[in-house]
Amino acid sequence: MTLKEIAKEAGVSVATVSRVINKKGAHVARPEVQNRIWEIVSRTGYVPNKDALNLKKSTPPKTIENSRSIACLFARTPESIRDPFFSQLARSVEAASFKMGYHVKYSLTEVDVKKPEMLQCLTDQHIQGVVILGRCDKELLRCLKQQFRYVSYTGLNPLEAKYDQIICDGYEVSKLAVDYLINLGHQNIAYIGETNNENRFQGYRDSLEEHGIPFEASYVSDVQLSLEAGYRGAFDLMKKAEGVTAILCANDLTAIGAMRAMREMGVRIPQNISVMGIDDIEMAQYMTTKLTSVHIPVEEMGYMATKILLDRISGGHSLHMKISIPFYIAERESCSRPPKIPWSSETNAGEN
Repeated sequence: MTLKEIAKEAGVSVATVSRVINKKGAHVARPEVQNRIWEIVSRTGYVPNKDALNLKKSTPPKTIENSRSIACLFARTPESIRDPFFSQLARSVEAASFKMGYHVKYSLTEVDVKKPEMLQCLTDQHIQGVVILGRCDKELLRCLKQQFRYVSYTGLNPLEAKYDQIICDGYEVSKLAVDYLINLGHQNIAYIGETNNENRFQGYRDSLEEHGIPFEASYVSDVQLSLEAGYRGAFDLMKKAEGVTAILCANDLTAIGAMRAMREMGVRIPQNISVMGIDDIEMAQYMTTKLTSVHIPVEEMGYMATKILLDRISGGHSLHMKISIPFYIAERESCSRPPKIPWSSETNAGEN
Protein backbone atom coordinates (compact mmCIF):
# COMPACT_ATOMS: atom_id res chain seq x y z
CA MET A 1 0.00 0.00 0.00
CA THR A 2 1.34 3.43 -1.01
CA LEU A 3 0.33 6.97 -0.04
CA LYS A 4 -1.31 7.30 -3.46
CA GLU A 5 -3.39 4.15 -2.90
CA ILE A 6 -4.40 5.31 0.61
CA ALA A 7 -5.42 8.69 -0.84
CA LYS A 8 -7.49 7.03 -3.58
CA GLU A 9 -9.35 4.78 -1.12
CA ALA A 10 -9.93 7.65 1.33
CA GLY A 11 -11.09 9.98 -1.44
CA VAL A 12 -8.55 12.71 -0.64
CA SER A 13 -5.31 14.04 -2.08
CA VAL A 14 -1.89 12.48 -1.47
CA ALA A 15 -0.88 15.75 0.21
CA THR A 16 -3.76 15.39 2.71
CA VAL A 17 -2.71 11.82 3.55
CA SER A 18 0.88 12.97 4.03
CA ARG A 19 -0.17 15.83 6.32
CA VAL A 20 -2.34 13.53 8.43
CA ILE A 21 0.21 10.76 8.95
CA ASN A 22 3.07 13.19 9.51
CA LYS A 23 1.02 15.64 11.61
CA LYS A 24 2.13 18.63 9.52
CA GLY A 25 0.11 21.82 9.92
CA ALA A 26 -2.13 23.20 12.64
CA HIS A 27 -5.29 21.72 11.10
CA VAL A 28 -4.32 18.82 8.88
CA ALA A 29 -7.85 17.60 8.03
CA ARG A 30 -11.36 17.24 9.39
CA PRO A 31 -11.71 14.61 12.16
CA GLU A 32 -13.79 12.32 9.94
CA VAL A 33 -11.12 12.46 7.21
CA GLN A 34 -8.38 11.66 9.73
CA ASN A 35 -10.41 8.74 11.05
CA ARG A 36 -10.89 7.39 7.51
CA ILE A 37 -7.17 7.63 6.70
CA TRP A 38 -6.06 6.00 9.95
CA GLU A 39 -8.57 3.19 9.49
CA ILE A 40 -7.00 2.40 6.09
CA VAL A 41 -3.46 2.66 7.51
CA SER A 42 -4.36 0.32 10.37
CA ARG A 43 -6.23 -2.18 8.20
CA THR A 44 -3.54 -2.41 5.50
CA GLY A 45 -0.52 -2.42 7.84
CA TYR A 46 1.13 0.50 6.04
CA VAL A 47 4.62 0.96 7.55
CA PRO A 48 6.28 4.38 7.21
CA ASN A 49 9.91 4.24 8.18
CA LYS A 50 12.64 3.26 5.73
CA ASP A 51 14.02 0.40 7.82
CA ALA A 52 10.59 -1.21 8.03
CA LEU A 53 10.00 -0.72 4.32
CA ASN A 54 13.34 -2.31 3.43
CA LEU A 55 12.56 -5.21 5.75
CA LYS A 56 9.13 -5.53 4.18
CA LYS A 57 10.68 -6.11 0.74
CA SER A 58 12.56 -9.19 1.90
CA THR A 59 10.11 -10.60 4.45
CA PRO A 60 6.51 -11.76 4.05
CA PRO A 61 4.18 -8.86 5.01
CA LYS A 62 2.43 -10.96 7.63
CA THR A 63 5.67 -11.30 9.59
CA ILE A 64 6.16 -7.53 9.54
CA GLU A 65 2.62 -6.88 10.77
CA ASN A 66 2.86 -9.44 13.49
CA SER A 67 6.17 -8.19 14.82
CA ARG A 68 5.28 -4.48 14.86
CA SER A 69 1.61 -4.40 15.81
CA ILE A 70 -0.22 -3.13 18.89
CA ALA A 71 -3.88 -2.86 19.89
CA CYS A 72 -5.94 0.05 21.16
CA LEU A 73 -8.64 -0.63 23.76
CA PHE A 74 -11.65 1.67 24.27
CA ALA A 75 -12.20 0.57 27.86
CA ARG A 76 -14.83 2.92 29.24
CA THR A 77 -17.87 1.83 27.19
CA PRO A 78 -18.49 0.42 23.70
CA GLU A 79 -19.81 3.90 22.79
CA SER A 80 -16.40 5.44 23.53
CA ILE A 81 -15.39 4.83 19.92
CA ARG A 82 -17.94 7.46 18.86
CA ASP A 83 -16.94 9.90 21.60
CA PRO A 84 -14.87 12.80 20.10
CA PHE A 85 -12.50 12.74 23.08
CA PHE A 86 -11.69 9.05 22.71
CA SER A 87 -11.63 9.06 18.91
CA GLN A 88 -9.09 11.91 19.00
CA LEU A 89 -7.11 9.99 21.62
CA ALA A 90 -7.11 6.92 19.36
CA ARG A 91 -5.95 8.99 16.36
CA SER A 92 -3.06 10.24 18.44
CA VAL A 93 -2.09 6.66 19.36
CA GLU A 94 -2.22 5.64 15.69
CA ALA A 95 -0.13 8.62 14.61
CA ALA A 96 2.51 8.00 17.28
CA SER A 97 2.66 4.28 16.43
CA PHE A 98 3.03 5.08 12.76
CA LYS A 99 5.97 7.42 13.35
CA MET A 100 7.75 4.77 15.40
CA GLY A 101 7.36 2.05 12.77
CA TYR A 102 4.38 0.28 14.36
CA HIS A 103 0.70 0.26 13.51
CA VAL A 104 -2.50 -0.28 15.47
CA LYS A 105 -3.72 -3.66 14.27
CA TYR A 106 -6.92 -3.75 16.33
CA SER A 107 -9.21 -1.21 17.99
CA LEU A 108 -11.08 -3.12 20.69
CA THR A 109 -13.81 -2.62 23.27
CA GLU A 110 -14.26 -4.40 26.61
CA VAL A 111 -16.81 -6.69 24.94
CA ASP A 112 -14.25 -7.73 22.29
CA VAL A 113 -11.55 -8.56 24.83
CA LYS A 114 -13.85 -10.92 26.71
CA LYS A 115 -14.68 -12.97 23.59
CA PRO A 116 -12.61 -16.21 23.47
CA GLU A 117 -12.37 -16.03 19.67
CA MET A 118 -10.94 -12.49 19.83
CA LEU A 119 -8.38 -13.51 22.45
CA GLN A 120 -7.30 -16.36 20.20
CA CYS A 121 -7.04 -13.96 17.27
CA LEU A 122 -4.85 -11.59 19.26
CA THR A 123 -2.60 -14.50 20.24
CA ASP A 124 -2.36 -15.74 16.65
CA GLN A 125 -1.50 -12.26 15.38
CA HIS A 126 1.24 -11.78 18.01
CA ILE A 127 -0.01 -8.35 19.09
CA GLN A 128 2.85 -7.01 21.19
CA GLY A 129 1.02 -4.63 23.47
CA VAL A 130 -2.09 -2.58 24.11
CA VAL A 131 -2.86 1.06 24.90
CA ILE A 132 -5.90 1.36 27.19
CA LEU A 133 -8.04 4.45 26.62
CA GLY A 134 -10.17 5.33 29.63
CA ARG A 135 -10.89 3.74 32.98
CA CYS A 136 -11.52 -0.01 33.22
CA ASP A 137 -12.59 -2.29 36.07
CA LYS A 138 -10.51 -4.89 37.91
CA GLU A 139 -12.01 -7.80 35.99
CA LEU A 140 -10.95 -6.32 32.67
CA LEU A 141 -7.50 -5.54 34.05
CA ARG A 142 -7.05 -9.18 35.08
CA CYS A 143 -8.06 -10.27 31.60
CA LEU A 144 -5.60 -7.85 30.00
CA LYS A 145 -2.80 -8.97 32.31
CA GLN A 146 -3.30 -12.56 31.15
CA GLN A 147 -3.46 -11.58 27.49
CA PHE A 148 -0.84 -8.85 27.07
CA ARG A 149 2.70 -8.66 28.38
CA TYR A 150 2.98 -4.95 27.63
CA VAL A 151 0.25 -2.50 28.63
CA SER A 152 0.03 1.27 28.95
CA TYR A 153 -2.95 3.33 30.05
CA THR A 154 -4.12 6.89 29.56
CA GLY A 155 -7.16 8.64 31.00
CA LEU A 156 -8.47 10.91 33.75
CA ASN A 157 -8.83 8.23 36.45
CA PRO A 158 -5.57 6.63 37.70
CA LEU A 159 -5.60 2.84 37.81
CA GLU A 160 -4.70 0.80 40.87
CA ALA A 161 -2.46 -1.41 38.77
CA LYS A 162 1.21 -1.78 37.97
CA TYR A 163 1.03 -0.43 34.44
CA ASP A 164 2.65 2.56 32.78
CA GLN A 165 0.10 5.39 33.07
CA ILE A 166 -0.27 8.79 31.42
CA ILE A 167 -2.77 10.68 33.58
CA CYS A 168 -4.52 14.01 33.27
CA ASP A 169 -5.94 13.86 36.79
CA GLY A 170 -9.72 14.24 36.61
CA TYR A 171 -9.86 14.91 40.35
CA GLU A 172 -7.69 18.03 40.03
CA VAL A 173 -9.41 18.96 36.76
CA SER A 174 -12.80 18.95 38.48
CA LYS A 175 -11.52 20.88 41.49
CA LEU A 176 -10.12 23.56 39.17
CA ALA A 177 -13.49 23.80 37.39
CA VAL A 178 -15.45 24.18 40.63
CA ASP A 179 -12.92 26.70 41.97
CA TYR A 180 -13.40 28.71 38.78
CA LEU A 181 -17.18 28.77 39.21
CA ILE A 182 -16.89 29.70 42.88
CA ASN A 183 -14.52 32.54 42.01
CA LEU A 184 -17.22 33.85 39.65
CA GLY A 185 -19.52 34.00 42.68
CA HIS A 186 -21.47 30.74 42.37
CA GLN A 187 -22.48 28.85 45.51
CA ASN A 188 -25.25 26.59 44.17
CA ILE A 189 -23.26 24.41 41.77
CA ALA A 190 -24.75 21.22 40.33
CA TYR A 191 -23.04 18.21 38.74
CA ILE A 192 -24.12 16.07 35.78
CA GLY A 193 -22.13 12.90 35.10
CA GLU A 194 -21.08 9.57 36.55
CA THR A 195 -20.54 9.36 40.30
CA ASN A 196 -19.50 5.78 41.08
CA ASN A 197 -15.72 5.42 41.35
CA GLU A 198 -15.34 8.67 39.40
CA ASN A 199 -12.67 11.10 40.56
CA ARG A 200 -14.28 14.04 38.74
CA PHE A 201 -17.28 13.70 41.05
CA GLN A 202 -15.02 13.42 44.09
CA GLY A 203 -13.15 16.54 43.00
CA TYR A 204 -16.47 18.37 42.71
CA ARG A 205 -17.46 17.37 46.25
CA ASP A 206 -14.09 18.13 47.80
CA SER A 207 -13.85 21.56 46.21
CA LEU A 208 -17.25 22.50 47.61
CA GLU A 209 -16.19 21.28 51.05
CA GLU A 210 -12.91 23.21 50.95
CA HIS A 211 -14.89 26.39 50.24
CA GLY A 212 -17.36 25.72 53.06
CA ILE A 213 -20.26 25.01 50.69
CA PRO A 214 -22.55 22.15 51.84
CA PHE A 215 -23.00 19.25 49.43
CA GLU A 216 -26.59 19.00 48.18
CA ALA A 217 -27.61 15.58 46.84
CA SER A 218 -30.45 17.06 44.78
CA TYR A 219 -27.85 19.02 42.81
CA VAL A 220 -26.42 15.79 41.34
CA SER A 221 -27.69 13.97 38.26
CA ASP A 222 -25.92 10.61 37.99
CA VAL A 223 -25.82 9.76 34.28
CA GLN A 224 -23.40 8.21 31.80
CA LEU A 225 -21.28 10.53 29.69
CA SER A 226 -23.08 11.18 26.40
CA LEU A 227 -25.19 13.76 24.58
CA GLU A 228 -28.43 11.91 25.31
CA ALA A 229 -27.56 11.31 28.97
CA GLY A 230 -26.63 14.97 29.43
CA TYR A 231 -29.94 15.98 27.85
CA ARG A 232 -31.94 13.70 30.16
CA GLY A 233 -29.77 14.60 33.14
CA ALA A 234 -30.48 18.31 32.76
CA PHE A 235 -34.25 17.74 32.72
CA ASP A 236 -33.93 15.52 35.81
CA LEU A 237 -31.78 18.10 37.57
CA MET A 238 -34.03 21.08 36.89
CA LYS A 239 -37.07 19.19 38.20
CA LYS A 240 -35.56 18.39 41.59
CA ALA A 241 -32.99 21.16 42.19
CA GLU A 242 -33.88 24.64 43.42
CA GLY A 243 -31.68 27.68 43.08
CA VAL A 244 -28.93 26.18 40.88
CA THR A 245 -26.83 28.91 39.23
CA ALA A 246 -24.06 26.79 37.67
CA ILE A 247 -23.60 23.24 36.41
CA LEU A 248 -20.37 21.29 36.03
CA CYS A 249 -20.68 18.46 33.50
CA ALA A 250 -18.20 15.59 33.62
CA ASN A 251 -17.38 15.96 29.92
CA ASP A 252 -18.24 18.22 27.00
CA LEU A 253 -20.66 15.83 25.30
CA THR A 254 -22.72 15.72 28.49
CA ALA A 255 -22.56 19.51 28.73
CA ILE A 256 -23.71 19.97 25.13
CA GLY A 257 -26.67 17.64 25.71
CA ALA A 258 -27.52 19.51 28.91
CA MET A 259 -27.36 22.88 27.14
CA ARG A 260 -29.87 21.72 24.54
CA ALA A 261 -32.27 20.57 27.27
CA MET A 262 -31.97 23.88 29.10
CA ARG A 263 -32.67 25.86 25.93
CA GLU A 264 -35.85 23.81 25.48
CA MET A 265 -36.81 24.65 29.09
CA GLY A 266 -36.30 28.34 28.44
CA VAL A 267 -33.07 28.58 30.45
CA ARG A 268 -30.67 31.18 29.08
CA ILE A 269 -26.96 30.37 29.24
CA PRO A 270 -25.12 31.99 30.98
CA GLN A 271 -27.67 34.68 31.98
CA ASN A 272 -29.74 32.23 34.06
CA ILE A 273 -27.34 29.32 34.59
CA SER A 274 -23.65 28.87 33.78
CA VAL A 275 -22.53 25.59 32.24
CA MET A 276 -19.00 24.19 32.24
CA GLY A 277 -17.56 21.07 30.61
CA ILE A 278 -14.40 18.98 30.76
CA ASP A 279 -12.28 17.86 27.75
CA ASP A 280 -12.47 20.91 25.45
CA ILE A 281 -13.40 18.93 22.33
CA GLU A 282 -13.42 20.79 19.02
CA MET A 283 -17.23 21.04 19.03
CA ALA A 284 -17.14 23.12 22.24
CA GLN A 285 -16.02 26.27 20.47
CA TYR A 286 -18.62 25.99 17.69
CA MET A 287 -21.73 25.96 19.88
CA THR A 288 -24.21 28.83 19.59
CA THR A 289 -23.07 29.69 23.11
CA LYS A 290 -19.42 28.63 23.09
CA LEU A 291 -18.72 26.18 25.93
CA THR A 292 -16.27 27.02 28.69
CA SER A 293 -14.31 23.84 29.40
CA VAL A 294 -11.20 22.45 31.05
CA HIS A 295 -8.77 21.75 28.23
CA ILE A 296 -7.34 18.22 28.32
CA PRO A 297 -4.23 17.78 26.09
CA VAL A 298 -5.55 14.71 24.29
CA GLU A 299 -2.93 14.44 21.57
CA GLU A 300 -0.09 14.56 24.09
CA MET A 301 -1.77 11.89 26.22
CA GLY A 302 -2.11 9.49 23.29
CA TYR A 303 1.39 10.18 22.07
CA MET A 304 3.00 9.65 25.48
CA ALA A 305 0.96 6.49 26.20
CA THR A 306 2.14 5.02 22.90
CA LYS A 307 5.74 6.12 23.29
CA ILE A 308 6.01 4.66 26.79
CA LEU A 309 4.46 1.37 25.62
CA LEU A 310 6.86 0.99 22.68
CA ASP A 311 9.79 1.96 24.89
CA ARG A 312 8.85 -0.83 27.30
CA ILE A 313 8.48 -3.31 24.42
CA SER A 314 11.98 -2.45 23.24
CA GLY A 315 13.40 -2.81 26.77
CA GLY A 316 13.95 0.91 27.30
CA HIS A 317 12.62 0.86 30.86
CA SER A 318 11.44 -1.64 33.45
CA LEU A 319 9.98 0.43 36.30
CA HIS A 320 6.27 1.23 36.12
CA MET A 321 5.85 4.91 35.36
CA LYS A 322 3.02 7.35 36.10
CA ILE A 323 3.26 10.66 34.26
CA SER A 324 0.93 13.60 34.99
CA ILE A 325 -0.18 15.83 32.11
CA PRO A 326 -1.12 19.50 32.76
CA PHE A 327 -4.47 21.13 31.90
CA TYR A 328 -6.07 24.58 31.86
CA ILE A 329 -9.45 26.33 31.59
CA ALA A 330 -10.56 27.40 28.10
CA GLU A 331 -12.76 30.40 28.92
CA ARG A 332 -15.61 31.08 26.49
CA GLU A 333 -19.22 32.23 26.73
CA SER A 334 -21.16 29.69 28.80
CA CYS A 335 -20.06 30.92 32.23
CA SER A 336 -20.62 34.27 33.97
CA ARG A 337 -21.42 35.65 37.38
CA PRO A 338 -24.59 34.24 39.00
CA PRO A 339 -27.90 36.02 38.39
CA LYS A 340 -29.41 38.10 41.17
CA ILE A 341 -32.52 35.93 41.08
CA PRO A 342 -31.95 32.19 40.42
CA TRP A 343 -33.82 30.69 37.49
CA SER A 344 -37.14 28.90 37.94
CA SER A 345 -39.76 27.86 35.42
CA GLU A 346 -42.34 30.07 37.16
CA THR A 347 -40.37 33.33 37.53
CA ASN A 348 -38.76 33.14 34.10
CA ALA A 349 -41.71 31.95 32.03
CA GLY A 350 -42.28 35.35 30.53
CA GLU A 351 -38.68 36.13 29.62
CA ASN A 352 -38.32 33.75 26.67
